[in-house]
Amino acid sequence: MRIHIATDHAGLEFSTRLQHHLSDQGHDVVDHGPLEYDPVDDYPAFCIRAAQAVVRDRADGVEALGVVFGGSGNGEQIAANKVQGVRAALAWSIATAELAREHNDANVIAIGARQHTFEEAASFIDTFIATPFSNEERHARRIAQVAAYEVDGSLLPDPRAGVPVGGEASDRLDPEAG
Repeated sequence: MRIHIATDHAGLEFSTRLQHHLSDQGHDVVDHGPLEYDPVDDYPAFCIRAAQAVVRDRADGVEALGVVFGGSGNGEQIAANKVQGVRAALAWSIATAELAREHNDANVIAIGARQHTFEEAASFIDTFIATPFSNEERHARRIAQVAAYEVDGSLLPDPRAGVPVGGEASDRLDPEAG
């Protein structure tokens, strides 16, 4: 599988180790991160390029996933998710990595390189890569809804539309509930 990776200065050492780890497993690793340490470099362009490459490869029929990481993984996930067709998930455990693939068919994993040991983060990434999408109808339906919004802004009808504020909907509230 081709794995596109990106980081900023916060994950540069992690990136080198990860490239070796993934290559040793037989993956084709493409690095979109910085060439050298710069403590003030910016992650968005690196992560967006990796995400674009994942989408491009998949459109061309190449089996590909992405791994973006930085200090927390939050900004890197946000940047990757700006690319149409990317579903980037922040993983902080084996379970979140697995569910990102099984339920969300995530194609990019975001990791906080300063939040985990290399061994922990590598196990999340390995799990992410090894876990297939479940293809369950409910998950596919939800992914399609997100993709439709991304393309044309469409959403399912709002169940609250047309109900006046303080109107009949408020009569259905249970005052004991909270």
